[in-house]
Amino acid sequence: MATTVRDVAALAGVSVKTVSRVVNGEPHTRPEMVRRVMAAIEELDWTPNTSARTLRSRRTGLIGVGVAELRRPYLATLVQALVTEADRRGIPVAVEPHHGDPGRVGSLFDARGRLFDGLVHIGPLAPGVATEGALTNRPVVVVQGGTECAGVDQVREDVDDAVALIVRHLAVMGRRRPVLLGPDRAHRADEDPGAPSASMRSALALARLDADVPVVPLDRAADRRAGADAAVRALADHPDVDVLLCANDEVALGALAVLSERGVDVPGRVALIGYDNLDDGQFTTPTLTTIDPGAGRLARVALELLADRLAGRAPQEPTVVTLPVDLVRRDSTLGQDGP
Repeated sequence: MATTVRDVAALAGVSVKTVSRVVNGEPHTRPEMVRRVMAAIEELDWTPNTSARTLRSRRTGLIGVGVAELRRPYLATLVQALVTEADRRGIPVAVEPHHGDPGRVGSLFDARGRLFDGLVHIGPLAPGVATEGALTNRPVVVVQGGTECAGVDQVREDVDDAVALIVRHLAVMGRRRPVLLGPDRAHRADEDPGAPSASMRSALALARLDADVPVVPLDRAADRRAGADAAVRALADHPDVDVLLCANDEVALGALAVLSERGVDVPGRVALIGYDNLDDGQFTTPTLTTIDPGAGRLARVALELLADRLAGRAPQEPTVVTLPVDLVRRDSTLGQDGP
């Protein structure tokens, strides 16, 4: 005999109405009731009638994913991680590239409660975006929004730890003359763009390295062409450089092309470190040392936060989750004979 809502209510020790409230994600349901009902649903392996639930709750069952663009490899990787995690949970997803257009971003946020039950937004929010309901019935979770993104649930990687891992690796490898190609990931909007972040300076000081690290700005979006151009300037302006710290893997791949073209030994003469752990970095010569922000972890936690909001079991205040990162050591700092 098929499991019914009455079976779930009986096992949880609650009324059928309470089960309905939990399934429909109605707010103001006591967390203890939610936990009991969800445990009963899992134990009985019960699947609610999605169509009936949508009619009662006026929900679409659809989650939106807002992203600037999909041409950038890391953004595409993170979107794929979100889609994969949502699929694992049985949640349909609509991916909405907005290309940074304020009108399109506003329309995306306005669609919450009408087209989407909730929204996962990748990257910082543009000023003036209306986020009403972001902590209640029209939830928003921002992934990698930076420290300036307030008033919404957020998931981000530990950029301070990323910087510390990079600097410790430099010290172990005996690199003393780093140059930044673009800002380091711990750099805040209110800090001097021509200098490393306070977090990086602190890490350098702890490692007994010179904190006055040159920064070569990127003339355009942080892509391969920008990395190539920045590497040319870095070699010209800082001929004694022994490691390039790149804003992301795309910048690092562009820099690596220039170093290879000029016959600069990597890592013997100049080492190279990226950020994002793109697949491409595994197939370059040499392979690319990089920081892995953990796209799968970011996606999983983002959807957990969104689910908690939709189920009415999240706190009233914004939740900010900071996740660990990993340093992936490869040939561009270790050499082919490295550990």
